[in-house]
Amino acid sequence: MPTIAACLWFDDQAEGAAHFYTSVFKNSKILEVSHYTEAGFDIHKRPAGSVMTVVFELDGRKFTALNGGPEFKFSEAISFEVHCNSQEEVDYYWDRLQAGGGQAGPCGWLK
Repeated sequence: MPTIAACLWFDDQAEGAAHFYTSVFKNSKILEVSHYTEAGFDIHKRPAGSVMTVVFELDGRKFTALNGGPEFKFSEAISFEVHCNSQEEVDYYWDRLQAGGGQAGPCGWLK
């Protein structure tokens, strides 16, 4: 059966986002970082050597973060559902996911 994984589009924050998420979720790690080359520069407009994608794992689930440019904005239109077993666990994620500029929203959502 095929595996489905999310690809998160960033302007140029993919590596920072992957490091942030892997620091929050236990049993997580960065698996691979790929870089833009000179090939295709006329399309992607990214300097050779800059980060293109970061594949990371959060508690066994793979994600890809892509530095795709400013065409699309990262937003709360995609959600991570975090199932918790206790209020202590909820508080842990709530506090860490808001660190550095996250914002609480209605109904227990974070941006």
